[in-house]
Amino acid sequence: MVKVLVADNHPIVQKGIKALFKSSNNIEVIGRAATTSELFDFVASNDVDVVLLEMDIPEINGITALRKLKKEHPDVKVIMFSSQAEDVYAVSTLKAGASGYLAKSVDVDMIGEAILKVANGGIFISNELAQRLAFDESTNKPRRFFRRLSTREVEVLKLLAAGRRNKHIAEELNLNEKTVSTYKARLMRKLNVDNLVDLLQQAKALELY
Repeated sequence: MVKVLVADNHPIVQKGIKALFKSSNNIEVIGRAATTSELFDFVASNDVDVVLLEMDIPEINGITALRKLKKEHPDVKVIMFSSQAEDVYAVSTLKAGASGYLAKSVDVDMIGEAILKVANGGIFISNELAQRLAFDESTNKPRRFFRRLSTREVEVLKLLAAGRRNKHIAEELNLNEKTVSTYKARLMRKLNVDNLVDLLQQAKALELY
Protein backbone atom coordinates (compact mmCIF):
# COMPACT_ATOMS: atom_id res chain seq x y z
CA MET A 1 0.00 0.00 0.00
CA VAL A 2 1.43 3.36 -1.05
CA LYS A 3 1.06 5.93 1.74
CA VAL A 4 0.28 9.42 0.43
CA LEU A 5 0.30 12.86 2.03
CA VAL A 6 -1.76 15.55 0.29
CA ALA A 7 -0.06 18.94 0.80
CA ASP A 8 -2.54 21.50 -0.50
CA ASN A 9 -4.26 24.42 1.21
CA HIS A 10 -7.59 23.94 -0.57
CA PRO A 11 -9.99 21.81 1.52
CA ILE A 12 -11.87 20.61 -1.57
CA VAL A 13 -8.64 19.22 -3.01
CA GLN A 14 -7.66 17.58 0.27
CA LYS A 15 -11.06 15.93 0.70
CA GLY A 16 -11.40 15.10 -2.99
CA ILE A 17 -8.10 13.21 -3.15
CA LYS A 18 -8.93 11.43 0.10
CA ALA A 19 -12.33 10.35 -1.29
CA LEU A 20 -10.78 9.31 -4.62
CA PHE A 21 -8.66 6.62 -2.98
CA LYS A 22 -11.02 5.65 -0.17
CA SER A 23 -11.67 2.21 -1.67
CA SER A 24 -8.27 1.73 -3.29
CA ASN A 25 -6.30 -1.45 -2.67
CA ASN A 26 -3.02 0.20 -3.66
CA ILE A 27 -3.09 3.79 -2.37
CA GLU A 28 -3.94 5.19 1.05
CA VAL A 29 -4.12 8.91 1.85
CA ILE A 30 -2.73 8.99 5.39
CA GLY A 31 -2.77 12.74 5.97
CA ARG A 32 -3.09 16.25 4.63
CA ALA A 33 -1.19 19.48 5.15
CA ALA A 34 -2.29 23.03 4.37
CA THR A 35 1.09 24.74 4.89
CA THR A 36 4.74 23.82 4.50
CA SER A 37 5.14 23.78 8.30
CA GLU A 38 2.42 21.14 8.52
CA LEU A 39 4.02 19.28 5.62
CA PHE A 40 7.47 19.04 7.24
CA ASP A 41 6.01 18.18 10.66
CA PHE A 42 3.90 15.37 9.21
CA VAL A 43 6.69 13.83 7.13
CA ALA A 44 9.06 13.98 10.11
CA SER A 45 6.70 11.95 12.29
CA ASN A 46 4.98 9.61 9.82
CA ASP A 47 5.96 6.99 7.27
CA VAL A 48 5.14 8.67 3.95
CA ASP A 49 5.88 7.19 0.52
CA VAL A 50 4.59 9.96 -1.77
CA VAL A 51 3.78 13.62 -1.21
CA LEU A 52 1.31 15.28 -3.57
CA LEU A 53 2.59 18.85 -3.27
CA GLU A 54 0.76 21.97 -4.41
CA MET A 55 3.09 24.42 -6.19
CA ASP A 56 1.62 27.45 -4.39
CA ILE A 57 1.25 25.99 -0.90
CA PRO A 58 1.49 28.76 1.75
CA GLU A 59 4.64 29.85 3.62
CA ILE A 60 7.42 28.64 1.30
CA ASN A 61 7.17 28.48 -2.48
CA GLY A 62 6.74 25.00 -3.88
CA ILE A 63 10.18 24.52 -5.42
CA THR A 64 11.94 25.65 -2.23
CA ALA A 65 9.73 23.34 -0.17
CA LEU A 66 10.53 20.52 -2.58
CA ARG A 67 14.27 21.05 -2.20
CA LYS A 68 14.04 21.12 1.60
CA LEU A 69 11.88 18.00 1.66
CA LYS A 70 14.21 16.03 -0.59
CA LYS A 71 17.25 17.13 1.41
CA GLU A 72 15.74 16.07 4.73
CA HIS A 73 13.80 13.01 3.47
CA PRO A 74 15.47 11.80 0.25
CA ASP A 75 13.45 8.57 0.13
CA VAL A 76 10.09 10.37 0.00
CA LYS A 77 8.81 10.78 -3.57
CA VAL A 78 7.22 14.09 -4.51
CA ILE A 79 4.67 14.83 -7.22
CA MET A 80 4.06 18.52 -7.90
CA PHE A 81 0.32 19.10 -8.25
CA SER A 82 -0.53 22.48 -9.68
CA SER A 83 -2.75 24.73 -11.75
CA GLN A 84 0.41 26.30 -13.19
CA ALA A 85 1.34 25.48 -16.78
CA GLU A 86 3.03 22.09 -17.04
CA ASP A 87 5.41 23.02 -19.84
CA VAL A 88 6.62 26.02 -17.82
CA TYR A 89 7.20 24.36 -14.45
CA ALA A 90 7.56 20.61 -14.90
CA VAL A 91 11.18 20.60 -16.04
CA SER A 92 12.26 22.94 -13.22
CA THR A 93 10.54 20.87 -10.54
CA LEU A 94 12.00 17.63 -11.89
CA LYS A 95 15.47 19.22 -11.78
CA ALA A 96 14.79 20.22 -8.16
CA GLY A 97 14.00 16.63 -7.17
CA ALA A 98 10.35 15.96 -7.99
CA SER A 99 9.43 12.55 -9.36
CA GLY A 100 6.44 13.82 -11.27
CA TYR A 101 4.27 16.77 -12.26
CA LEU A 102 0.47 16.76 -12.45
CA ALA A 103 -1.69 19.60 -13.69
CA LYS A 104 -4.90 19.96 -11.69
CA SER A 105 -6.82 19.68 -14.93
CA VAL A 106 -5.84 16.03 -15.46
CA ASP A 107 -8.30 13.18 -15.51
CA VAL A 108 -8.66 11.78 -11.97
CA ASP A 109 -7.51 8.33 -13.11
CA MET A 110 -4.13 9.82 -13.97
CA ILE A 111 -3.54 10.81 -10.34
CA GLY A 112 -3.46 7.19 -9.22
CA GLU A 113 -1.34 6.24 -12.21
CA ALA A 114 1.20 8.94 -11.31
CA ILE A 115 1.35 7.97 -7.63
CA LEU A 116 1.95 4.30 -8.37
CA LYS A 117 4.56 5.06 -11.00
CA VAL A 118 6.69 7.33 -8.80
CA ALA A 119 6.27 5.04 -5.79
CA ASN A 120 7.90 2.32 -7.90
CA GLY A 121 10.82 4.56 -8.79
CA GLY A 122 9.55 6.03 -12.04
CA ILE A 123 9.16 9.59 -13.31
CA PHE A 124 5.72 10.86 -14.31
CA ILE A 125 4.96 13.59 -16.84
CA SER A 126 2.14 13.75 -19.35
CA ASN A 127 2.55 12.30 -22.82
CA GLU A 128 2.00 15.76 -24.26
CA LEU A 129 4.91 17.24 -22.31
CA ALA A 130 7.14 14.30 -23.16
CA GLN A 131 6.50 14.93 -26.83
CA ARG A 132 7.19 18.67 -26.50
CA LEU A 133 10.46 17.99 -24.73
CA ALA A 134 11.44 15.44 -27.35
CA PHE A 135 10.60 17.49 -30.41
CA ASP A 136 10.91 21.07 -29.04
CA GLU A 137 8.10 22.44 -31.16
CA SER A 138 9.16 25.50 -33.13
CA THR A 139 5.65 26.95 -32.86
CA ASN A 140 5.99 27.40 -29.08
CA LYS A 141 8.89 29.83 -28.87
CA PRO A 142 8.19 31.27 -25.39
CA ARG A 143 8.16 27.81 -23.80
CA ARG A 144 11.30 26.78 -25.67
CA PHE A 145 12.95 30.01 -24.58
CA PHE A 146 11.91 29.37 -21.01
CA ARG A 147 13.67 26.03 -20.79
CA ARG A 148 17.01 27.86 -20.92
CA LEU A 149 16.40 29.00 -17.35
CA SER A 150 17.76 27.20 -14.31
CA THR A 151 15.48 26.07 -11.51
CA ARG A 152 16.67 28.91 -9.28
CA GLU A 153 16.07 31.44 -12.06
CA VAL A 154 12.52 30.11 -12.38
CA GLU A 155 11.97 30.69 -8.66
CA VAL A 156 13.30 34.25 -8.81
CA LEU A 157 11.25 35.08 -11.90
CA LYS A 158 8.08 33.70 -10.33
CA LEU A 159 8.59 35.78 -7.19
CA LEU A 160 9.36 38.90 -9.23
CA ALA A 161 6.16 38.31 -11.20
CA ALA A 162 4.28 38.07 -7.89
CA GLY A 163 5.50 41.56 -6.99
CA ARG A 164 8.18 40.61 -4.46
CA ARG A 165 11.10 42.98 -3.90
CA ASN A 166 14.73 41.82 -3.93
CA LYS A 167 14.90 41.85 -0.12
CA HIS A 168 11.87 39.58 0.25
CA ILE A 169 13.05 37.24 -2.50
CA ALA A 170 16.43 36.97 -0.77
CA GLU A 171 14.75 36.12 2.54
CA GLU A 172 12.42 33.53 1.03
CA LEU A 173 15.13 31.76 -0.99
CA ASN A 174 17.84 32.16 1.68
CA LEU A 175 20.04 34.24 -0.61
CA ASN A 176 21.64 37.66 -0.23
CA GLU A 177 20.25 40.64 -2.13
CA LYS A 178 23.33 40.88 -4.35
CA THR A 179 22.76 37.33 -5.54
CA VAL A 180 19.13 38.12 -6.32
CA SER A 181 20.28 41.10 -8.38
CA THR A 182 22.65 38.79 -10.25
CA TYR A 183 19.78 36.43 -11.03
CA LYS A 184 17.70 39.36 -12.29
CA ALA A 185 20.53 40.36 -14.61
CA ARG A 186 20.79 36.80 -15.93
CA LEU A 187 17.04 36.65 -16.47
CA MET A 188 17.07 39.87 -18.46
CA ARG A 189 19.89 38.57 -20.61
CA LYS A 190 18.35 35.14 -21.19
CA LEU A 191 14.88 36.54 -21.87
CA ASN A 192 16.29 39.28 -24.08
CA VAL A 193 14.94 42.29 -22.18
CA ASP A 194 16.70 45.34 -20.71
CA ASN A 195 14.33 46.53 -17.97
CA LEU A 196 12.15 45.14 -15.18
CA VAL A 197 8.84 46.07 -16.84
CA ASP A 198 9.68 44.02 -19.94
CA LEU A 199 10.95 41.20 -17.73
CA LEU A 200 7.61 41.04 -15.92
CA GLN A 201 5.77 41.15 -19.25
CA GLN A 202 7.84 38.16 -20.32
CA ALA A 203 6.93 36.41 -17.09
CA LYS A 204 3.23 36.99 -17.83
CA ALA A 205 3.70 35.64 -21.36
CA LEU A 206 5.13 32.52 -19.73
CA GLU A 207 2.13 32.31 -17.39
CA LEU A 208 4.20 33.10 -14.28
CA TYR A 209 1.46 35.05 -12.47
